[in-house]
Amino acid sequence: MTKQITSVQNAFIKDLFQLKEKSRARKKTGNFLIEGKRELSLAIKGDYTIETVLFYSELISESELKSLIDTPYNIIEISKEVYQKLAHRDTTEGVLAVAKSKQHSLNDIQLSSTNPLILVAEAPEKPGNIGAILRTADAANVDAVIIANPKTDLYNPNIIRSSVGCVFTKPIATGTTTQIITYLKANSIHIYCAALQASVNYHTQDYTKPTAIVVGTEATGLSDEWLTASTQNIIIPMQGEIDSMNVSVAAGILIFETKRQRNFK
Repeated sequence: MTKQITSVQNAFIKDLFQLKEKSRARKKTGNFLIEGKRELSLAIKGDYTIETVLFYSELISESELKSLIDTPYNIIEISKEVYQKLAHRDTTEGVLAVAKSKQHSLNDIQLSSTNPLILVAEAPEKPGNIGAILRTADAANVDAVIIANPKTDLYNPNIIRSSVGCVFTKPIATGTTTQIITYLKANSIHIYCAALQASVNYHTQDYTKPTAIVVGTEATGLSDEWLTASTQNIIIPMQGEIDSMNVSVAAGILIFETKRQRNFK
């Protein structure tokens, strides 16, 4: 018989609420919350360890849930009150899960291609931008995403939501700028930095060899360490009154130019 939890005062539910709200709790326990059918399916496909699945039967039946996850996980039925406390979205699908986070070490990246394309973002802060970057990475099927000097943990519910689960679909690593530059150079990956200084138009460069596209924040751009290490600084010509655009949009333009040159392989 499926276990049921109906009270928001349940100790387990209180712990899960902390996972939802607090980065500190996620780091301490090594756990995080997943919400939504697609997100859960992508996490399972991405070899995440799922510890518990919770569902609200008014939105998803137990039989539908079991056909979705297709594995005998620990399943708990929860009440409307518990679900509303834990759910991050107003319109959602009645399913939540507790999963184990990954380490995201640079050493753990397995590059499946001999001619890799890597997207690097330095110090992104806004979860929405990070989520959009991860969606771009998935859409372009890049080999890996690397976050330099991260300001937000990857399992922030807003990142999972805005990435529509793409946080689970590609190898992701984090590290300091110095560590990442060392990694890229050790793997003979050319570094193209989106920057205003000493730059050339992005479409003039050849990205058909091993390539890392590096983007910084809209406010401060990339640090000098990146600009020094860069194979070539590149710029997207601007025709309006401002000299920068949203970082996820810029990343999309640069990544898909790279894919175009590679005939979308």
